[in-house]
Amino acid sequence: MMKMSSLPPHVYAVKDRHGKIRYRFVRKGWASAYLNGEPCNAQFHRAYAEIIDRGPKEKTSAKSPTKVTPRSLDDLFAKHKTQVKWSKKAARTRMVQSRIIERFLDRHDKKGRRYGERPTDAVTVTWLENILASMVDTPAAANVLRKVLSGLLDTAIKMGWRDTNPARLTDTFKEGEGSVMWTEADIAQYRAAHPLGTMARLVLELALNTSGRRCNVAGLTRDSIRGNEIVTAHVKGNHESTVPLLPTTRAAIEALPAAPIKYLVTTQFGKQFTVDGFGNRVRKWCDAAGLPDHSLHGIRKAVARRVAESGGTDAEGQAITGHKKAETFAYYRAKANRSKLAAKGINAAFETFDFQPSTPEGFQPQKNTGISDD
Repeated sequence: MMKMSSLPPHVYAVKDRHGKIRYRFVRKGWASAYLNGEPCNAQFHRAYAEIIDRGPKEKTSAKSPTKVTPRSLDDLFAKHKTQVKWSKKAARTRMVQSRIIERFLDRHDKKGRRYGERPTDAVTVTWLENILASMVDTPAAANVLRKVLSGLLDTAIKMGWRDTNPARLTDTFKEGEGSVMWTEADIAQYRAAHPLGTMARLVLELALNTSGRRCNVAGLTRDSIRGNEIVTAHVKGNHESTVPLLPTTRAAIEALPAAPIKYLVTTQFGKQFTVDGFGNRVRKWCDAAGLPDHSLHGIRKAVARRVAESGGTDAEGQAITGHKKAETFAYYRAKANRSKLAAKGINAAFETFDFQPSTPEGFQPQKNTGISDD
């Protein structure tokens, strides 16, 4: 048998079920095949040459059909994208939701039929439950798909194609804790790893100051700073927030070269980060600081925690984070240090309701003799 190092590229010696050595061509994107003959003869090399001549397999993708069946899920999605509610979504939200729906529509059932070809009125709760159940290992992704499909099927009701929304009747999955909330020790550890004068440090200070998401922080410009304040246009339909520019943030900005660059956060080439690229870079900065489980979103939670622990109200916290709903902010600040809150609460209660009894004039406390009254 010829040595592996002497075989042509991507050809491997393998044993078949009879124990006989055969030679197989295996390369990603190419059709695998067995080569007849032995590596030393012409038949073998001719077979190898034919494989190379054929080249890689043509890339196939389950694209949506050019001809859409009326009232199918494909048709519904096309109508869904013409709705006013869809046009009001942020561009990135539309892009993400489109990808989710398109991947869903291009899936195939056990009979090889695309989901997108299914009549909209044939979508049942059971069918959707079975699909979502297959995503039990990724509960967050299952919940996102459920939410997006709920919006899609709302359009079917609006158009009179259905009377009910089966997606909204499916069960949600219980998710984990989500992003790890940064503690004060985590923040100090990150600062120690990334001193002033680094982009990594500036990102932390901007995130703590604005409570912004990835896209918010990546999109901050020098025009976002107005005097002694910094303005953040929070995404996902939340409010714009205007907060004081903290000294820690100003120091991080001034520690970097004052180049004539529009964006505060840039790549090493002075260009704005893409949202995904920015997330990957923050991941590396956290890893370098010894915080592999942390992310930028966890800083947003830390801001809510700080507000709660410092005695701030939910309304004050919402003004910082941009949350419209009080219950949403309440979820974020739920991880506030309970021991600190408990200590503050019990002390306040003691000062309000309890009192130190006055000592009668001339009262002398007895010395402890160690002798029991019994």
